Amino acid sequence: MAKIKKAIISVSDKSGIVDFAKGLSSAGVEIISTGGTYKLLKENGIKVAEVSELTGFPEMLDGRVKTLHPKVHAGILARRDVKEHMDAIREKGIEPIDMVVINLYPFKQTVLKPGVSFEDIVENIDIGGPSMIRAAAKNYQSVAVVTDPSQYAEILDQLKSKGELDAGLHERLMAQAFVTTANYDAMIASQMSARFIEGFPSSYPIPLEKVEDLRYGENPNQKAAFYRDPFTPGNSVANAELIDHGKQLSYNNILDLDKALDICMDFEKPTAVVMKHTNPCGLASADNIYDAFMTAYNVDPLSAFGCVICLNRPCTKQVAEEISQHFVEAVICPSYEDGAIEIMEVKKNIRLLRTNAPIGPQYRKRECKMKRVQGGMLVQTDEDVVIDPKNLKVVTNRAPTEEEIHSLLFAWKLAKHVTSNAVVYVRGERAVGIGAGQMSRVDSAKIASMKANEPTQGCVMASDAFFPFRDGVDEAAAAGVTAIIQPGGSIRDEEVIQAANEHGMAMVFTGCRVFRH
Repeated sequence: MAKIKKAIISVSDKSGIVDFAKGLSSAGVEIISTGGTYKLLKENGIKVAEVSELTGFPEMLDGRVKTLHPKVHAGILARRDVKEHMDAIREKGIEPIDMVVINLYPFKQTVLKPGVSFEDIVENIDIGGPSMIRAAAKNYQSVAVVTDPSQYAEILDQLKSKGELDAGLHERLMAQAFVTTANYDAMIASQMSARFIEGFPSSYPIPLEKVEDLRYGENPNQKAAFYRDPFTPGNSVANAELIDHGKQLSYNNILDLDKALDICMDFEKPTAVVMKHTNPCGLASADNIYDAFMTAYNVDPLSAFGCVICLNRPCTKQVAEEISQHFVEAVICPSYEDGAIEIMEVKKNIRLLRTNAPIGPQYRKRECKMKRVQGGMLVQTDEDVVIDPKNLKVVTNRAPTEEEIHSLLFAWKLAKHVTSNAVVYVRGERAVGIGAGQMSRVDSAKIASMKANEPTQGCVMASDAFFPFRDGVDEAAAAGVTAIIQPGGSIRDEEVIQAANEHGMAMVFTGCRVFRH
């Protein structure tokens, strides 16, 4: 690779830039800079020229135009191995630029400022920076493109030890440069399409920032990493604070924590969710979080081994004492009472997260849900299926009692979070039996009965989709279920209703399906 003789530096994030520029200068690199970066380097005694000295043209339009000039871009783009390129720039008095050190206007930080105006957002869309990064990345064999302060140390090490940068480093810098500009454009596109495009745009840009590499994926033979969307505010596993204890979160931990938090966000009363393999194996609401947790955990204590727990209230010392008696992978909640963390830390591998924000329906931020398929992506809205008891359609001879309606609505909230085919049995405000992920609905009803840790007599049932046959209702009746909530819409609805009438059950239709594949 060619030696680095001339570098242009223009950075918004100035961390480490003074020491980096000093290192470049010590290696004999001529430095050109702009605006605030030029001023900072000059103040720190670094020999630096302004970009206007290179171009012979002053900055204009409040700094919108400063590096968009042939003496900059031709100096970057000229291929050193093409004689015609080198002759052309020499004829115009243009010198090659061998390194471009750029990080971009703080678009993300601007969007996230409280009360920011749209004008400020637009002004923080960088134009010259991405242009120089892309130009340098295109000519990566001759030009080093530096886009992150984390790259400075390796570059200075190679300049000091070799006098130049090796081909492998040039290639890695180029690849990261295109990642940087792609994500920057994705952030801008996502913000603008959200404001000005109805429905789904023709392309779906997703701005994601890496949180960390994970130990492995769903299985040890799979590699994995965790990314966050910087523009999704509010409660999420990505935004939660991980307390420094226990092993690193795993891929499966994150999936279960996300699902558990999603369920807890539906409930206003103190509520606990016990999650296993992306399905709840326990759920309860109560007047206090201790009772909610104890009830939820005892719905299916066998399945709860190695579970993830979400609480929508601060974790008390009393709850922590109970959690510490079991094998629990992770806990997420708004906060921890003084002393609660220390109690649970006796379990050396438990992961503890806090959202540092209340958990409940009014704090939910809904966003589109995505699922990767081979060669593509499915995207759908995340619609909130809220059922008004006044709109429930009673289809049986017997209408449900007020007590049954209360339990049916609780069961409906649970059913929409259970993998289809989903059937759940509920008493009051607690799950009793959960049947999940079966190919036939009657099997889910049987499993819900089988998994129940207490008699199911007097429970209500929720089904996430209609009953295709009466057998699911017959199974519920055998378990002692007194009332059913379901969407309706089967060609055999009359047969199903007749079955409920025969068993003296109440049945209501919601008119909407809540499948979760």
